[in-house]
Amino acid sequence: MRLHLIDGTFELFRAHYARRPPRLSPSGQDVKGTVGVVSTLLRLLEDPVDAATHLAVAFDNPVESFRNRIYSGYKSGEGLDPAVTAQFDLVEDAVAALGIVVWSMDDHEADDALATGAMRWRDEVDQVRILSPDKDLGQCVDDAHNVVQFDTVRRRMIDARGVRARNGVDPESIPDWLALVGDTADGIPGIPGFGRKTASVLLQRYRTLDAIPNDPRTWPREIRGAARLAARLDAMREEAALYRRLAVLVTDVPMTESLEDLRWRGALRGRFQRISARVGGFGVNPRRWR
Repeated sequence: MRLHLIDGTFELFRAHYARRPPRLSPSGQDVKGTVGVVSTLLRLLEDPVDAATHLAVAFDNPVESFRNRIYSGYKSGEGLDPAVTAQFDLVEDAVAALGIVVWSMDDHEADDALATGAMRWRDEVDQVRILSPDKDLGQCVDDAHNVVQFDTVRRRMIDARGVRARNGVDPESIPDWLALVGDTADGIPGIPGFGRKTASVLLQRYRTLDAIPNDPRTWPREIRGAARLAARLDAMREEAALYRRLAVLVTDVPMTESLEDLRWRGALRGRFQRISARVGGFGVNPRRWR
């Protein structure tokens, strides 16, 4: 039995910007993203290979979280396409009408919910599949294949070996790696001068930021400009620790559901039909009702 945990916010944006014709509801609202998310989830439920039986979808609603209180430069909803943000509540209603558990995050982020779900149920299922390509979720992946990522854009599985190939470090070093190189998607600037290769080489050797020595003479020889980089890191240790704190996912988000609550038993007929009418039809119906 697998547990599928889906980044709904990512899927909403992906569907909205997909190369498909625009989609307006009878009232004139742009609903392309919502219709796309529902179609994606229905395909997942009908896929005999994925064999999805237990699943949950996490959303950022709003985009801001506790991280914005500890770092003003962290990502926010400012500048987002209002056609997408106007669908935040609608897409959650549509997914819930499918009979799928929805985690609507307020103070935490969708990624925190996914990390919490993976940590909570990893030993109760054959595998947890986190459907998101986000680099920060690589920290949840393990060598036992109990938790993997699935990149829904490139259609590929990312296990611990895949994390190492993608980022050059072990899954547990991902927050330290992001603290050094930054993450533009989340507004984490990183430490100037530290590229992906330099950060990877250092963390392959020392594992964590705290273990990286200030003396550049002890650094791996292949790092160019070690003296300059070591001085910069020494001067920005406090900032680096903050960036790592931003990158570390919360694994104890309060959730009331049990694993059995995540079992898909079918869509809620009346509720789904009302949402379908509101968006002007989904073009396809669930295979099971309750």
